[in-house]
Amino acid sequence: MRRLEIKRQMGVDDIAGVNELLDAAARADGRRPLSDHLYLDLVHGGLDGFAGFLAWEPGHHHPVAYAQISRGNDAYAFELVINPHHRYEMATIGPELIEAATDVVAADGGGDVNWWVFEPTSAHEQLARDARMHQGRLLHQMRRPLPTGMPVTVETRAFVPGADDEAWLDVNNRAFAGHGEQGGWTIETFRQRQQEPWFDPEGFRIHERDGRMAAFCWTKVHEPDPADPAGGPLGEIYVIAVDPDFHGLGLGRQLTLAGLEHLASRGIRTGMLYVDADNEPAVALYRSLGFEVHCTNAAFVARVAGAANAATAEDAS
Repeated sequence: MRRLEIKRQMGVDDIAGVNELLDAAARADGRRPLSDHLYLDLVHGGLDGFAGFLAWEPGHHHPVAYAQISRGNDAYAFELVINPHHRYEMATIGPELIEAATDVVAADGGGDVNWWVFEPTSAHEQLARDARMHQGRLLHQMRRPLPTGMPVTVETRAFVPGADDEAWLDVNNRAFAGHGEQGGWTIETFRQRQQEPWFDPEGFRIHERDGRMAAFCWTKVHEPDPADPAGGPLGEIYVIAVDPDFHGLGLGRQLTLAGLEHLASRGIRTGMLYVDADNEPAVALYRSLGFEVHCTNAAFVARVAGAANAATAEDAS
């Protein structure tokens, strides 16, 4: 009999158990199974709007599956991971985890839930249909070889932790005002990111105009893919934005090139980034810079009513 454990905060032992499962999935799939913002929510113990779901089976001293919800700017992000040796149970474990997650969201007042899936299969699509989810955002991962051979024509400098925090937060939240993951950051969220071992102020390029931060390109270096260690590390354009007051000056293109130039200077030979598939201007910009689609993630979306609202509607009927 499978047992499901729901945690609103994660202790050290909980995190260690989940990391063991995530490592097993990464070895099998050649990629980390949780997105950055969910993983950071996990390792920091779980912030407001967090829930972790651990599925246990008799005879196993590790969770056979893990799912997580984390509240974002305007929706909950949901992801699930099943131990590679238990994926034949996807048709039963998946619905249990989805139902448990939507129950928690309902109890917390309801909201939109985005289930993010890396290169969804027909099995994922069937699970989504059974859970009354519809396909929402598509997110391309795009890649290109480095160096680009294209000139950077604007000046940039390295980010200065502490001195630049507030200005960066203002630009980021104005640029991503309606974005589910990147918008609505707090200074605490930002400073948590700065504590990550991969954080490098030199790879966080700032462009100023008229005494203001006008645009930025924040890069991140990923260690070699476990499935292809000979491929070397990947350099990611992690977050890039232009202050709305400085749109139309070509700064998005130039800051992308500045970030790629920095990555190439570190010996990185492949650059990558994520972009919404329906953001046609951005996709066109990145294609003009030599990027091509490498893979695509999908979000399956459910609108979950709050438990109190559902009960009221039931009573009225």
